[in-house]
Amino acid sequence: MPPEIITTGRYFMNGDEACAEGAIAAGCRFFGGYPITPSTEIAEHLARRLPEVDGVFVQMEDELASMAVILGASAGGARAMTATSGPGFSLMMENIGLGIMLELPCVVVDVMRGSPSTGLPTMPGQSDVMQARWGSHGDYESVAFSPWSPQEMFDLTIHCFNVADRYRVPVFLLADEVVGHMVERVVIPPVEDIERWERKHAQTPPGDRFEPFLIEDADLVPPIVHAGEGYHIHYTGLTHNARGYPEMTASTHHELVTRLVEKVRSNREQIFRTERYDLEDAEILVISYGCTARSARRAVREARKAGIRAGLLRLVSIWPFPEEQVASLAENAKSVIVAEMNLGQVSREVERCIHRPVRGVFHAGGVMIPPDPILRAIREVTA
Repeated sequence: MPPEIITTGRYFMNGDEACAEGAIAAGCRFFGGYPITPSTEIAEHLARRLPEVDGVFVQMEDELASMAVILGASAGGARAMTATSGPGFSLMMENIGLGIMLELPCVVVDVMRGSPSTGLPTMPGQSDVMQARWGSHGDYESVAFSPWSPQEMFDLTIHCFNVADRYRVPVFLLADEVVGHMVERVVIPPVEDIERWERKHAQTPPGDRFEPFLIEDADLVPPIVHAGEGYHIHYTGLTHNARGYPEMTASTHHELVTRLVEKVRSNREQIFRTERYDLEDAEILVISYGCTARSARRAVREARKAGIRAGLLRLVSIWPFPEEQVASLAENAKSVIVAEMNLGQVSREVERCIHRPVRGVFHAGGVMIPPDPILRAIREVTA
């Protein structure tokens, strides 16, 4: 990757622009999307930048086509991305399921807003969390990361591409309007400092008999080849065998879908990310993510000043869920608080892991949750 492709240095930019620059730095050279607030700045920025790096920007007619076209670009070997918000995310779900079945790596950025339906187009929300996990039909495992700053919009976009390529899955970046439009300092490192995970390419020469979905390694991820490389490849959303051709039997379906699920579950320790703050002696465990985690961090600091032993577990990744970490930390906590900008989506996942109720600090969306209600909840469970 030529150094001039990456605009190395320190900048003040919003999260959407940082995401776009992260995509460029990651080697993304294809974007197919449809403008929707509050993610539009990602498309606008890439519409200008991709031609500068010999990439391709295509505005599609809708979000259904946007998801389809990035799958096609990925099948051709490109690192490909789209960006949207809640209503567009809903439209993408059928083809997201196709991407999971075809095992085509790509990145889908969802800058969440107040919802459901058209909701609050220019105001924040965090209510697409369960949609990212269960939005498409069938059994599968999702991979989703949640940035809390423009810097993480840059860093996690790169990481999303790496995880997508490593495990052959669509990966979600679940941002929110606050982080997407917040302007902060973003440091873009030199090209040699940017980590790049390569796709596991098949070693079989073109022309030889080749089974593109044959599992060779314990990670359950088949090697990939790309259209135009001389291999005979058949892609179908139907249940298929190792050659990629339809095989409509219950045994083949069970084996295939189980592998698609297990390749994420069995590698979850390498996929998920969390950050811990003041948890060494914490009696009150606060769990949060995205922009709400910024308020939760402030609330924990204020509680500490008042002598309350509170700590924060920030979910940098939401899916796969770090259930072992959550359960372990909750064992030593008198109370668990979950703060999120919805009416209790991750909180239910936490309750599933710890087998007891949690205290929720919820808001349906439209405004960032400030530190005060989180601090108040900490004080109330301490009393």
